[in-house]
Amino acid sequence: MDAAYVPTQPTKEKKRAKRWKLIREQKFLMIMALPFVVWIAIFSYIPIIGWVMAFQNYTIRPGLLGFLYNQEWAGLTHFRAMFNSPQFTNAFRNTLGMGFLGIIFGFLSTITFAVLINELRFTRFKKITQTISYLPHFVSWVIVANLVITMLAPGGAINDLLMFLGILSEPIHFMARADMFWWIVTFSDVWKSVGWGAIIYLAAMAGIDGGLYEAAEMDGANRWRRIWHITLPGIRPTIIVLIVMNIGHLVNIGFERQMLLGNNINISRAMVLDWYALEFGIGMFRLSYGTAVGIFRSVISITLLFIANGFARKFGEGRIM
Repeated sequence: MDAAYVPTQPTKEKKRAKRWKLIREQKFLMIMALPFVVWIAIFSYIPIIGWVMAFQNYTIRPGLLGFLYNQEWAGLTHFRAMFNSPQFTNAFRNTLGMGFLGIIFGFLSTITFAVLINELRFTRFKKITQTISYLPHFVSWVIVANLVITMLAPGGAINDLLMFLGILSEPIHFMARADMFWWIVTFSDVWKSVGWGAIIYLAAMAGIDGGLYEAAEMDGANRWRRIWHITLPGIRPTIIVLIVMNIGHLVNIGFERQMLLGNNINISRAMVLDWYALEFGIGMFRLSYGTAVGIFRSVISITLLFIANGFARKFGEGRIM
């Protein structure tokens, strides 16, 4: 009887030859991707060297790498000051609050809008609606903030509408209500980004086999059943990936919206980590303190990313790592 065949493991030379063959086949793609790799390295990885300032009492020194020499080391002093600051605690709470509201209402509105657009049967109306929904994405937040402030003013369109419907007996100054600030920012962001965010989901829906809808319709499934059992499961991997990525950026919500819509009355609910680092770090020439806030924000982002990816891994699809 012949001996059982045992497949030989590929040698290092064969692996190296295969690798170089793959590189030669994809050399043009690699050349196209090279500028983006360099850009990421310059603006995302090389600046990490500056994190050393968080552990120093940094003072400006001449030279590009002045923070690497003749600096007084402070250890964890700036981190302790940060955690003992009531303003930092408030900014962290505001960041998490607006971040979670943005994820919840942003995803719900974007997915719902994409499903509704996908179900439209009038092609021309569908294209017009898509085009109109994209436009707010290209409008500057300066303009959007002025529109929101004008519409929410005591004599603005929102107050006039609510009084006309009998919901209010007198106008409300929404921008002077700190308890409403999170919701104002959230719904302003949803209005601005819902059309643009729906593009990804519409692209995912376009890849669903049309035969599934035909078979479901022949079996008697109505439109809502087809959406629930075909459309949403078909875009589930896309939803999971985007949720994981957005959770990773939960505390990186920026400060443009908050700064433009904020005022001295609602500042207690408007201050977020980015604004706090700018105001109490760079603005007060406490560069080491601002760096410590930035490191904390990055560590929280990475932690949330791994946690969200761990949950996504249980679904067996959609994870990004």
